[in-house]
Amino acid sequence: MQSLLPLVLDAGVPMAMYFILSDGFGLSEVAALGWSSVVPALRTVWSLVRRTGVNGLALLILVVNAVGLATSTVTGDPRLMLAKDSVTSSVIGISMIVSVFLGKPLMTAGLKPFVTKGGPDGEAAWDRLMAGSAPFRRAERRFSLIWGTVLLTECVVKAIGAYTIPVHTMVWLGTVLTLVAVLLSMVVAGGSCADPMEKMVKAEVERVADTAAADTGTAVSASASAATAVGAAG
Repeated sequence: MQSLLPLVLDAGVPMAMYFILSDGFGLSEVAALGWSSVVPALRTVWSLVRRTGVNGLALLILVVNAVGLATSTVTGDPRLMLAKDSVTSSVIGISMIVSVFLGKPLMTAGLKPFVTKGGPDGEAAWDRLMAGSAPFRRAERRFSLIWGTVLLTECVVKAIGAYTIPVHTMVWLGTVLTLVAVLLSMVVAGGSCADPMEKMVKAEVERVADTAAADTGTAVSASASAATAVGAAG
């Protein structure tokens, strides 16, 4: 639920606010879209304030939204305001893809706790697999690559829709596209990457446990044999 909260705030709340302000209070499309962008903007500002360091991605998204909102207000073009949402998706998608080629996949921070279940044995198995298993490393990179590609595709579709579909329709359709993109990423990346990685981690944990048990058994047998030999000698 904590991981889905940003999606609800950035997609669901603005959509609801738009229709309330537009249909309920009679605001223009530009004004309704502008005020409905306040919640995501405040959430981004709060995420920057509460962190000890500067989150470059969050800061970039905030700048993109601020520039898009200002430009749309000046031009009075609601379609431009809708298009800025696709720019935000593209920033996230491109960042994910670039992070893979830089060797620091962005989605690993959320993937690792899921795969390891947050336990010390699972985390130790993760580290061993990252160091010694090429298939495991490929799955880790592919996970972020899938998410980035899907979000970038969503960006293109929403950008086209912003200028070809009625604004009133695109407001809710854009939210639907975001939800579909997230669910598609979860299913595809989960099935092809997260699930196999979870099985590999589980197998590695069991292998280490079996090895430790075997070593303990061997040590006990050796001690018993030594004690028997000493008793016989006595």
